[in-house]
Amino acid sequence: MNFEKIKDWLIQYKVCVIAALVGVIVLFCLKVNTNSQDELISMNTASSSSASQSSLQASSVAISASNLKTNKVTCDISGAVKNGGIYTLKAGARVADLIRAAGGETAEADLSSINRAILLKDQDKVYIPVKGESISANTASNQGSSLVSNSGGEKIHLNSATVADLQKLNGVGQKKAEKIVAYREQNGPFKSVEDLTKVSGIGEKTLAGFKDQLEL
Repeated sequence: MNFEKIKDWLIQYKVCVIAALVGVIVLFCLKVNTNSQDELISMNTASSSSASQSSLQASSVAISASNLKTNKVTCDISGAVKNGGIYTLKAGARVADLIRAAGGETAEADLSSINRAILLKDQDKVYIPVKGESISANTASNQGSSLVSNSGGEKIHLNSATVADLQKLNGVGQKKAEKIVAYREQNGPFKSVEDLTKVSGIGEKTLAGFKDQLEL
């Protein structure tokens, strides 16, 4: 091997060799830097996504807590009232309060067929009939709203009522209705309306609010 020729070649082209080495080093550094930036961007994106999800969850919890804290009910009223619509009242409000919020009844309203002392539940719909209007027709048109009733109206059969039927009772929501059906399935038919006090969450005061709407 002619080392003299190799030496002469290196001396002659040393600038090119050095430039090539520098180029390789620069490319390597750029690749490492790019990979680091990609990892950093990925970490930042994941962190941002996690923070966003946490923020949404916190907002949801805050809204739920706010709704519980306000303790209000929102109900819909229509029929023979001056300003039918949706109104939000304090929990514990009764049908009479909702009628007042709607500007009061009209001259044609038949209040004799309405129990204005009924406690309102959130999402209740109240229909005020006009004089001479059939109560049963009103009830049917309002999907069985228990807020429109009279002493001659049809009662709910306790031992055959579905969860949906039981929710028509004053003060009975889905959970209580499900508990009533579950108790009936486990213990057999109710022997009296008063036996409902054996169902968890239903006391004498609660039963008094819808006792007249039931029959065996």
